[in-house]
Amino acid sequence: MEEREIMLTESGYKKMVEELQYLKGTRKMEVAERIKIAREFGDLSENSEYEEAKNEQALLETKIAEMEATIRNAKVVSDDEVSTKSVGVGTQVKLYDYEFEEEVTYSIVGGTEVSLAENKISNESPLGKALLGKKKGEEVDVETPDGIAKYKVLEIKRS
Repeated sequence: MEEREIMLTESGYKKMVEELQYLKGTRKMEVAERIKIAREFGDLSENSEYEEAKNEQALLETKIAEMEATIRNAKVVSDDEVSTKSVGVGTQVKLYDYEFEEEVTYSIVGGTEVSLAENKISNESPLGKALLGKKKGEEVDVETPDGIAKYKVLEIKRS
C-alpha cells in the first residue's frame, strides 16, 4: 500500500513526536504493568482484566504504528517556509462569512492537527482546500451539505 504524504506544521510535528515518545515509553510500561497484575489473578481463559489489558496493548501498538507511519511520511512545513501572500498550511486566515455576516479566523493545518475548538482546520477539508492559494481580498465559494458558503479573505498571517 502506497502511503501518502501528510502535511504537518512544525509545532504539529513536534507535538506528535512527543506523544509518540510518551506512548512508546511511559504508556507502554503502564499497560505492561496492567497485564502483569491481571496475570496474577489466575486462570487467563476467564480473566476479563487480562483480556482488557491485552486489548489495550493491541490498540496502543496500532496507534504507535500509525503515528510512526505519519511521522515517516510527514512533509513538515517550517515556519520560515510559510508565506503570508497566500493561504497555505501554517497560515492563519481571517475571513468574512457572508452567510452569517461575521468575521471568522482559522489556522490551516495538516489533517492530523485538526482542532475545531482551536479553529484549526485541515488543508484537506472542503474549506481548507478552497482557501489554499487564495490571496487577501479574494472570495471563495465552498460547497457544503447546505449549499454554497461564500467567504472573503480579509487577512493572512503565520499561525
